[in-house]
Amino acid sequence: MTAAIVVLTAGGLALARRLQGRLPEAEVVGLAGRAADADRRFESVPDELRALFRAGRPIVGICAAGILIRTLAPLLADKRAEPPVIAVAEDGSAVVPLLGGHRGANELAAGIAGALGIAAAVTTTGDRRFGVALDDPPPGWRLANPDRIKDFVAALLAGQSVAIEGEAAWLRDAALPSADRAELSIVITERVAEGSASTLIYRPSVLAVGVGCERGAEPDEVVGLVRDTLAGAGLAEGAVAGIFSIDLKADEAAVHAVAGALGVPARFFDAATLQAERDRLANPSDLVFREVGCHGVAEGAALAAVGREGALLVAKTKSRRATCAIAKAPAPLQATATGRARGSLAVVGIGPGEAAWRTAEAERALRAATDLIGYSLYIDLLGPLAAGKTRHDYRLGEEQARVRAALDLAAQGRAVALVCSGDAGIYAMAALVFEELERAGRDDWRRSAVTVVPGISALQAAAARIGAPLGHDFCAISLSDLLTAGDVIERRLQAAAEGDFVVALYNPVSRRRTRLLGRAVEILSGHRPPDTPVVLARNLGRDGEEVRVIRLDELTADRVDMLTLVLIGAGTTRRVARGDGGTWVYTPRGYAAKDGSSSEDAA
Repeated sequence: MTAAIVVLTAGGLALARRLQGRLPEAEVVGLAGRAADADRRFESVPDELRALFRAGRPIVGICAAGILIRTLAPLLADKRAEPPVIAVAEDGSAVVPLLGGHRGANELAAGIAGALGIAAAVTTTGDRRFGVALDDPPPGWRLANPDRIKDFVAALLAGQSVAIEGEAAWLRDAALPSADRAELSIVITERVAEGSASTLIYRPSVLAVGVGCERGAEPDEVVGLVRDTLAGAGLAEGAVAGIFSIDLKADEAAVHAVAGALGVPARFFDAATLQAERDRLANPSDLVFREVGCHGVAEGAALAAVGREGALLVAKTKSRRATCAIAKAPAPLQATATGRARGSLAVVGIGPGEAAWRTAEAERALRAATDLIGYSLYIDLLGPLAAGKTRHDYRLGEEQARVRAALDLAAQGRAVALVCSGDAGIYAMAALVFEELERAGRDDWRRSAVTVVPGISALQAAAARIGAPLGHDFCAISLSDLLTAGDVIERRLQAAAEGDFVVALYNPVSRRRTRLLGRAVEILSGHRPPDTPVVLARNLGRDGEEVRVIRLDELTADRVDMLTLVLIGAGTTRRVARGDGGTWVYTPRGYAAKDGSSSEDAA
C-alpha cells in the first residue's frame, strides 16, 4: 500500500520531497498552516495518523518518535496486522522503524536510510542476531504457524540450534545456528504438516491450481472442488501460488471466488498458450478443443503456470460443473508475473481539481491503476498520484478514442483509470464507456471489470462555494449542441423554466457557440423575475478560482466561458448579505411554511 510521508513543519517538507523521490508513489501529507505545499493537508495530527494507521498505510513520520508512539499507542493490538511506522529526524540524521518491523518496516527504513547516507536504527533482536526475519519470509514463502514464532525465536536467542529440512536459500544464507541434529527444526514443504513450538513450517508457493468450469458455475462448488483436491493429495493451501484458467473465464465469478478463498491471484492464459501444453496433458479432450481451442483447460493452465521445468502432480478432477488440476514448479512462483490478470477499468471522477475534493475511493482507484488515460490537464491535476503510472494523454474532442483505448488496455489485463473532471457520470466519460461496450459487442472488453468512481461535480462545488442554491429541486442542462440538437436543448430549457427548477448550465459558450446561452436567458426570464440570482463559478478548485453572483438580466455571453458553470436560481432562490460584504445564495425547502411542525420528512 502507498506510504504516507507525514510532515508537521515547513522545515520537514524539503526532506519529505527528497524521500518521495526514493518512494515515487508515496504521498506527502502536511499539517495545514505549516506545510502548505504538501500533496494533501490535514488539520489534526492525531486524527490523521490514526486514520492512516487504521487504513493500513505505511507511515513515514518526519517528526519525533514520541509523537508517533503516543498517538498510535491506543490502537496497538496484533503486531502481525500493524502497518510499518517509521520515524525520521527532520534533519535526516536518524531513521527508526517503530512498528511493523516484520511487515516491511525494516526494509523500508533501510531504503530510506540508504537514500540519506546513514544506517537505519533497526532494533529487532532476531533480525540483528541472525540477519533474517523468521516471521516475515520473502515473497513466495509463507510461515504456516506464525503463532509459534515468539517461543521459537526465544529458544534460538537462548542458544539452541536448528535443523533445516528442505531447501530455501534465504534460510541457508542466514546466520542461523544450524546443525544436522538440533533441538529446533525448520521444515520446508508444500505438503500438509504440523508445526510446534520447536518446529516452524514454511510453505514455498510452488503449486499452481488450474481451474475450468461451466459458465455461471456456483462459486461454492468450485471452491469446494479445489479444497477437496488439495486435501486429498495431502497438499497445503498455503503452498498455492495462484489460480489459473483460460482467458475466456477472466470474468467468471467462481474462478475469482477460489482465488479469494485461498488468498492468491487469479491469472489467465489464451487458448494458444494452453494448447502448447498438449503433449503434457494427462487427459486431453477433443470436445474441449472444439469448444475453446485447446485440449485441456485445468491441466493446461496448471502446466503453463509452472513452465516446462514443472510437472503435473494431480491430474484433472471433476465436480458436477467444474474441473481442477494441480502442478508443481521447481521454485516459488511469482503468480502476478504469470499469465494475465483480469483487466479493470475504473472511470474516475476527480472533482473540480483540488486534491482535497477527491474522494478516498477515487484516490484508491488511482493508486491501484497501472495506466492513466485522460485529457492531459486532468492527469496533470493528479500531481504525485500520477507518478509511476503509464500515461495516455488525449486532447479535447478525442473522447471516443480515449474510451476505446482504455477498454483495449483493460482487455490486455491492465488496471486502467479513465480520469474525468468533476463526476464521472455527469457530462463525463462513464456513459460513453457503456455505450461503447454495448455498441461494439466485444467479448474481450466485456470480460474486464468496469467500475464508476464518483467525484464532486462542478454544480456541487459551485453550490457549496456560494451557499445552498441547490437546496430544492434542480436540473442540469448542457448548452453544447455538438452532440444534442439545439431544438432539443431549448425544449429542455422550456421544461425547466415552467417547472421552476434551479438550473445548472454546463458548457455555456465556446468561441463559436454563444446563441444558446442567450436563448436560455430569454426562456428562463419568461418564468422568473429579472433579479433572480445567477452564480458564475469559474476554475473551481484551481488557480484563478472565481465565484460571482449577478442578476438574471445581467447574464450575457461575454461574462462566461467554457471553464464557467452557470447556476440560475429558481423563483424562490434568495440572496443573503454576509457580514464581510459578500453574498450567500440559497433556495429554501419550505420549512418557513411548516414552522413548528415535525421535520421527519426532511430527508
